[in-house]
Amino acid sequence: MEREIKFENPALSGVQSAFRVLMRRVYLWMALALAVTGLTAYYIASNPGLLQAVFTNRGLFWGVIIGELALVFILSARIMRMSFATAGLMFAAYSVLNGVTMSFIFVAFTQESIATAFFITAGMFAAMAFIGTVLKKDLSSFGSYFMMALIGLIIASVVNIFWANSVLYWVITYVGVLLFVGLTVYDTQKIKAFLLQWGDEVNDNTQKLALMGSLSLYLDFINLFLYILRIFGRSSDN
Repeated sequence: MEREIKFENPALSGVQSAFRVLMRRVYLWMALALAVTGLTAYYIASNPGLLQAVFTNRGLFWGVIIGELALVFILSARIMRMSFATAGLMFAAYSVLNGVTMSFIFVAFTQESIATAFFITAGMFAAMAFIGTVLKKDLSSFGSYFMMALIGLIIASVVNIFWANSVLYWVITYVGVLLFVGLTVYDTQKIKAFLLQWGDEVNDNTQKLALMGSLSLYLDFINLFLYILRIFGRSSDN
């Protein structure tokens, strides 16, 4: 009986190996960034002096907000022109600043409801990331629709700051959940396709691509968590 001999393409095997390493790093860096944000938020909330300084000093508060926006813009626009170490430090700095602005949730909501919202978000995110990894249908054509929906959500949220309509508040909340559930699937598939195309080896450039993927999924997770918290969060005043 003849034994079947299979020949494996060494180049293809190398690409698959590099892809697996890079995808693991996408999720590892995302998880580390979430941990940094959570620990920073908890630390600020646990120190009344720091909390008061952040939210009563307008200059400091807006400085943090502008710093966050600047870091995301610079990373998105110039990451391939900087070293991987510099990009990683900027991502870490963004995680810290985001933790500062998110510290309010530990004051506004009970810790039990925050934990509930986090675990619900983690479960939904994991399910959607899995779907994005195995889904065969190409979702790239949906990118413009997601962008339009995101812009519409931001505009509606700003309008409702001044209008303070409770019905619109809940519409925005549930639309936000659906949008970031969809974006998690879309971004996961996009990251997978990009790394399969360009991640033929683990080097400085491909790690920067993976880092940008981590940032995208980190933002999806944070935004999904905040909308879930609106639904399941219980006020600490009650």
